[in-house]
Formats: sequence, structure tokens, C-alpha cells
Amino acid sequence: MMEAKDWLSFFIGALVGAMGALPLLHKYMKVGPAFFELSFLPATIFAYVIAAIGFYLIINSFIEITNSNPIGWFSFLLAGIIIVTGALKALGQLGVVGGAFALPFLDAISPIFYQAVFVIEGLFLMVAAFAMEM
Repeated sequence: MMEAKDWLSFFIGALVGAMGALPLLHKYMKVGPAFFELSFLPATIFAYVIAAIGFYLIINSFIEITNSNPIGWFSFLLAGIIIVTGALKALGQLGVVGGAFALPFLDAISPIFYQAVFVIEGLFLMVAAFAMEM
């Protein structure tokens, strides 16, 4: 039986996945209206969102692991990488870390990178909604 936490994970995953897929679809395939690009959102906020959603994904992966689901470990590793990437980028924006730790190479590809990570996080959160019940 699906619980509220499962549905919450699914809907957050769908929202985050849409935040990544819609801009990519509009930019490269000219699908949908112009607001699909989400240009009204500042790109600096995306690093914080990635880290926060990565933290939520790691919580879901703990539940998957305790249910002896093998996808939980892959989800855990992916969430760890996403959290570290988002946190380092956010700390670099605040001036706490510098140099290579601030991930300056992401500035050139940041919209595409963030959108791709949103799609990946969204997919794993939607999978977690069902994997937490196994």
C-alpha cells in the first residue's frame, strides 16, 4: 500500500523532473511556450535546489536500502554525488570555497547541467516512490 511519503516523493520527483525536462524540450526541440525555459528563475538558486533535493533523495534511498532494495545503493551513491556537487557550487557562490572546489567549469554549461541533474533527480525520486514499498 502506497503511503503519503511515497506519493510525496513521486510528486516532488515529477515536479523536479519537469523543471529539467521542460526547458530542455523548449530550447532544443521548440516544444511548448517560452515560459517553459524558466528564465524567470535565477540560475544561482539552482545549486541550492539541487543540494536540497539531493538530500531528500538520500533520505529516500535510506528507506530503499532498509527494505533490501538493490536500487537503494545506486540511488544513495547518486544522491551523495549530487549533494556534494550542489553544496560545493552553492558554497562557491557564497565565497566560502574557491578555486577548483567552487566548480567554475559549471558556469559555462550551468543551465544544461542543472536541467540534466533535475531530470535525473526527478526520475530517481519517482522510482523511489515505488522502490520504498518493495
